[in-house]
Amino acid sequence: MSLLVCFTACNSNKKAASSADDLSAQSVGPAFNADSAYAFCAKQCDFGPRTMNTDAHEQCGEWIMAKFRQYGLTVTPQRVTLNGYDGTPLKATNIIASYRPELADRVLLCAHWDTRPWADNDPDSANWRKPVVGANDGASGVAVMLEIARLLTADTAKLDLGVDFVCFDAEDWGVPRWSDAPDNGDSWALGAQYWSANPHKPGYKARYGILLDMVGGQGSQFWREGMSMQYAPDLVKKVWAAASVVGFGSYFVDRDGAYVTDDHVPVNEKAKIPTIDIIAYYPDCQTSSFGPTWHTVNDTMDGIDKSTLGAVGQTVVQVLYSEK
Repeated sequence: MSLLVCFTACNSNKKAASSADDLSAQSVGPAFNADSAYAFCAKQCDFGPRTMNTDAHEQCGEWIMAKFRQYGLTVTPQRVTLNGYDGTPLKATNIIASYRPELADRVLLCAHWDTRPWADNDPDSANWRKPVVGANDGASGVAVMLEIARLLTADTAKLDLGVDFVCFDAEDWGVPRWSDAPDNGDSWALGAQYWSANPHKPGYKARYGILLDMVGGQGSQFWREGMSMQYAPDLVKKVWAAASVVGFGSYFVDRDGAYVTDDHVPVNEKAKIPTIDIIAYYPDCQTSSFGPTWHTVNDTMDGIDKSTLGAVGQTVVQVLYSEK
């Protein structure tokens, strides 16, 4: 993902179908297990950097699909060859895992599962062409989704709502800082761009979507991301209110953050599903407002905090179980 430069595509009139008024005033749903999410994060990192066109990428993708199937979800791999900013053919797989696929009323949870091929924001320029392990930038969002999937299928009181977990591929092949190629934002979120124009089910609809990106880093806080406020302000309010209900209001800051080019942009613009981005924001970090490990060789499990994973996971559980 990258900071958004152009804001002309924003539409402030679009709103999510859910608001904070619909939220339960007390904690609802099962307890999110941060230890489990942490283990899911570590397992992805054990494969190494999940960069496009590598064995580690393919092996991790198979593992993710196997875990969703283990929890009884219907898994639909969407395989496609996409073109990178430099023309490189990228063998991509968007992974769609559906809870209660028979229900028409659905919610979308999503994250990207690939990792950055180049640590081009590393303080040491000698690392700029090294791949990123992506513990936070990639693995953390998928880990939270896997734990939520596990909880949903283990809960005997079934959630009366369909949930689609979409792991987007090829999010992080955006133009590197050492390249002379122009970066207008289109080189990012390639898998999400494709899925949004070609969903796994023709005419796919969802009440709303929540994107989880970099949701496990130490010291993380989540400010209201700009594009999310443009497209789905009611949903932002609902999610931030849910965090307060379950005791994690200190993580979800009641302030406006940056505008970010991320997977939620095409989901809003092409799929027309009001979708927000829960993404870490570090306004005072000199390395990057995305945090000290973003696109560096230091984005490893050493930077992952179970408490952050737990705060985000429990907040999303609260949102889901407040739906009527």
